Amino acid sequence: MVARSKKVAYFAHLEECLNKYPRAFLVDFDFVGSKQISDIRIALRGKAELVFGKNTMIRRCIRNLCADGTHPAWESIVPYMVGNIGFVFAQGELPDIEEVIKEYVKPAAAKAGVIAPCSCTIPKGATGLDPAQTSFFQALNIATKINKGSIEIINDTTVIREGNKVGSSEAALLAKLGIKPFSYGLNIHYVYEGGVFPVDVLKINDATLLALFGV
Repeated sequence: MVARSKKVAYFAHLEECLNKYPRAFLVDFDFVGSKQISDIRIALRGKAELVFGKNTMIRRCIRNLCADGTHPAWESIVPYMVGNIGFVFAQGELPDIEEVIKEYVKPAAAKAGVIAPCSCTIPKGATGLDPAQTSFFQALNIATKINKGSIEIINDTTVIREGNKVGSSEAALLAKLGIKPFSYGLNIHYVYEGGVFPVDVLKINDATLLALFGV
């Protein structure tokens, strides 16, 4: 009964936001912690509203609202509700909201089993680790030498490549070195304003249009 009342309240809130706000970002929030989301909510208070939920609930809610043929713009959102996607609803200009979102991107350690969003290269030079730690480098075939009682990496070495799964050895070594190679925040995927568009539409300005028409 409690779960049902929560679902009804969520549907009502999502409908209210779809009616109230003319535009929104559709954002991916993979690996974004609750504290980070809370900080973004506070920073956007009065400017935008964050709404997250299960994709099945969001799709069902929107389909129910559009069942009578009204609000086709809302229905255009449904195919994009895949993965950890949420909304940042706004009344004002989206580029201003985008700037706030960018401020809350946080560095993160590499975790074993995660697909790397970017490559990571360890620079050559002293590591500050004592010779007893050489096994971490040997496991990854990283050439080292001992210099003044510390392990030194001989050459710049890429230990993680974008798109590959992070291994336990790579994660352990980067943790030892205090390197946080990744960064996570709300990742803007699409723009909603009367329909769903690629985020690149934000780059279109008067100068872009004038150049397009040769003015």
